[in-house]
Amino acid sequence: MTKISPCLWYDGTAEEAAAFYAATFPDSRVEAVHRAPADFPGGHEGDVLTVDFTVLGMRFLGLNGGPMFKFDEAVSFQVHTDDQAETDRYWNAIVGNGGAESECGWCKDKWGLSWQITPRVLTDAMTNPDRAAAARAMEAMMTMRKIDVATIERALAGEVTA
Repeated sequence: MTKISPCLWYDGTAEEAAAFYAATFPDSRVEAVHRAPADFPGGHEGDVLTVDFTVLGMRFLGLNGGPMFKFDEAVSFQVHTDDQAETDRYWNAIVGNGGAESECGWCKDKWGLSWQITPRVLTDAMTNPDRAAAARAMEAMMTMRKIDVATIERALAGEVTA
């Protein structure tokens, strides 16, 4: 068992979010749903209070804490993808389920949690020892919402500039 797991604050939708993540990503599941043993601020005895879940092998706790706090871009989850098909699958699941596109591979799910759907080719491009190739890849990325693997590869090869 790990000694640390992030707690994500939801406004009554922790179970729905956990089920969505479990259905979207491999090595993901809802572990347990815990109901409040007594009334609490913003909720009643028997309401879902917390949800233990795993996303891509990482444990989380979802807390139905109420409307006081919202997610913002200061925290995001970066998902490393192997190819365009995997990138498309995760991006489309998040954006297509009430989420929103952002820039440079970022998107938000319907609960406001930010995700970076990042093909490994992009991560490798940013650390390429050929700094001119890395710069071309970065310039190409800066024009994108969802990352286009083929365009990043062409930029690395010098076939595309921003």
